[in-house]
Amino acid sequence: MKRMFLGKSELMIPNIALGCMSMGNLTPQEASKVVNNALDLEIDFFDLADIYGGGKAEEMFGKVIEMDPPIREKMLIQSKVGIRKDSYDFSKKHLLESVDGVLKRLQTDYLDVLLLHRPDALVEPEVVAEVFDELERSGKVRNFGVSNHNPTQIELLKNYVKQPLVANQMQFSVGHTGMVDAGINVNTKFDSGIDRDGGVLDYSRIEDMTLQAWSPIKSGGEIFVDNANFPEINAILKEIGGRYGLSNSAMAIAWILRHPAHMQAIVGTMTLERLSDYAKASEVSITHDEWYDIYRAAGNKLP
Repeated sequence: MKRMFLGKSELMIPNIALGCMSMGNLTPQEASKVVNNALDLEIDFFDLADIYGGGKAEEMFGKVIEMDPPIREKMLIQSKVGIRKDSYDFSKKHLLESVDGVLKRLQTDYLDVLLLHRPDALVEPEVVAEVFDELERSGKVRNFGVSNHNPTQIELLKNYVKQPLVANQMQFSVGHTGMVDAGINVNTKFDSGIDRDGGVLDYSRIEDMTLQAWSPIKSGGEIFVDNANFPEINAILKEIGGRYGLSNSAMAIAWILRHPAHMQAIVGTMTLERLSDYAKASEVSITHDEWYDIYRAAGNKLP
């Protein structure tokens, strides 16, 4: 499993992480098998959020730790907070209470990484800075980052927050290429030239923030891999994947990992076989031309 630093932190992470949004649907025994299978594959980075399953995903993950406490030191756990029903909330009270709830459900004393899940329009960055300082002093959180933030929002936080923001989790896949479209279509009148994220891809590379790609096999809310509604994408994934011994799913992950931004793909499967399949993409590096062949097959036209 290929590893890299998480942003400017000292954490060495695998370039494929296990997203645990649906773990709350498993039994403790099933969840334990999923986690241990991931560890056997050297995928020791687990992504959660307080809203996943209304907290049930974290509760089930916590049961895995309860069943085998020493396993905690073998894993890197990331969770996200800041989303409430019908709003976003970066207030001191909500963030601190949310983190305490996360730790309680996970049955752990600390998080390796905490992300602010989605931007709060009413954010007071000086308050966020107070929260981060308190969480760091208490040992409850070791590293901090954001999710679904653009560069201006990140810069606003950085004016007050002293801790490095090590990661930004953004949607990215063969079927959701917005982070690269605007750059490719600079100075055109094409809709794909519209900058919807403030140039977050290049910004992240300049600032050494790791981009974590969520929904890596989805186009919008629909899975495109092995889906008859996406014949062109699957045909090219099969053709190129055949050269590397990868399935269409693994090839879709390899496409993300080929980008020189050194992204981390968050794969959200609870199926042992599928995770093993994804893991095969970790050290595969497709060619420059193959990357563009897949990009065009997704319906993206070059200017």
